[in-house]
Amino acid sequence: MNSAATPIDLRSDTVTRPSDAMRAAMAAAPVGDDQYGEDPSTNRLQARVAELLGKEAALWLPSGTMGNQVALLVLTQRGDEVIASRESHAAWHEVGGAAANAGVQIVEIGQGGVFGVDELEAAIKPSGLPVFPRTTLLEIENTHNRAGGIVVPQPLVVDLCATAKAQGLSTFLDGARLWNAHVASGVALHEMAAPFDLVSVAFSKGLGAPGGSVLAGRRELIASADRHRRRLGGAMRQNGIFSAAALHGLDHHLARLADDHAHARLLAERLAAATPVTLDLSTVQSNIVIFQLPPTLPDAATVVKRARAQGVLISAFGPRTVRAVTHLDVSRAQCEHAAQVLVELLSR
Repeated sequence: MNSAATPIDLRSDTVTRPSDAMRAAMAAAPVGDDQYGEDPSTNRLQARVAELLGKEAALWLPSGTMGNQVALLVLTQRGDEVIASRESHAAWHEVGGAAANAGVQIVEIGQGGVFGVDELEAAIKPSGLPVFPRTTLLEIENTHNRAGGIVVPQPLVVDLCATAKAQGLSTFLDGARLWNAHVASGVALHEMAAPFDLVSVAFSKGLGAPGGSVLAGRRELIASADRHRRRLGGAMRQNGIFSAAALHGLDHHLARLADDHAHARLLAERLAAATPVTLDLSTVQSNIVIFQLPPTLPDAATVVKRARAQGVLISAFGPRTVRAVTHLDVSRAQCEHAAQVLVELLSR
């Protein structure tokens, strides 16, 4: 039996600890001053991610949120409007950074992490009326966190970006979990990134690194991103230890994301079959499980507290919404035990 002293942590895929092999790679990493472009590990990582995503250049940043903020600073002007999916990370989980840093406002459209071309066209403000903000950027999040880790279908991505380009908008992919989208869909990374001007990817989620993200795009956009990164204090020195962790993750933890997806499916199917929660299994496409609690059950905060007492850590994502995320530090057996604990709690 698991206990609160050794919990099964399903709060996020960011809670992973570097493996012994990853720590060894970090300790052995050749480093230099990255602000002078002299960190060989970071240069290697940037070149590799640029190649994987089919972009001219790439830039390391300490966090995914900073990557997203820098992308806004590169692709928009103050007072502009950005179109994003409803409940996107940019609008819900970046502490109002779009407004505070880039001075833009976000219009959320669609449902369940996706929206159609008609919805996009309807959201673009007419350019002839000076009272309207300029709509200048389309941002897509893939996978979509709050929608349950769904993968945005690539044909839809292509159509949306083509529509945006035709309307004069730039395009940005928040790909913090693009690795999961790639493994879940089988679509090549460079194909997923191709329709976008800038793409961000993170290493501290599914790949298990302790930090770091990369922004990739055309060379001139990355040069602009570097200036904004410096202005925000994100240009570090010997950050090759982080880059080495990311490189190790790409080498050893990418293909195994399929295991996380299978574990999430296991958890979701057991909850859907044996409890009164609302859980749409069609949304469980990667490593995130989100479910709604009916009025007959306690609220999310209470469920989270009771699960913690049984050694299972999950997150309250709203008053009656709960999230569980699988990752490389949680085995199939642990997920089976977590499912048993949650079924017992939610069936009372």
